[in-house]
Amino acid sequence: MSTIERTQFTDGKPRPYSATAAVGGIIFLCGQVPTRPDGLCPADIAGQVIQAFDNLERALLAARSDLSSLLKLTVYLADLDEFEDYNAAYLTRLSGHPLPPRTTVQVARFRGEKRIEIDAVAAVTA
Repeated sequence: MSTIERTQFTDGKPRPYSATAAVGGIIFLCGQVPTRPDGLCPADIAGQVIQAFDNLERALLAARSDLSSLLKLTVYLADLDEFEDYNAAYLTRLSGHPLPPRTTVQVARFRGEKRIEIDAVAAVTA
């Protein structure tokens, strides 16, 4: 039986779930939202995409991985009318990394000013 390794959030704030769980060389990450370390959220979708990926990258590094090891993304947007701006920021933030398979869907009722959440699966690299 494989051992499951879990990491907690790098900001040290307690949550009722783990930041990541890894087993068999695969990392499952909890959804990453665009909240900055100061608790605030960028106002525009491009800023939110960048911040969500910054948070995703921190979680990956803590779990012995990186953005180049992403295997699958599911991206939840508050409004698909923002798709073009989201996609441009996505491509900018992942520039230099292999682009993983991705699903993007519109959802309702994010909390606060959040307009995006990114769910990811990655490979352990270290």
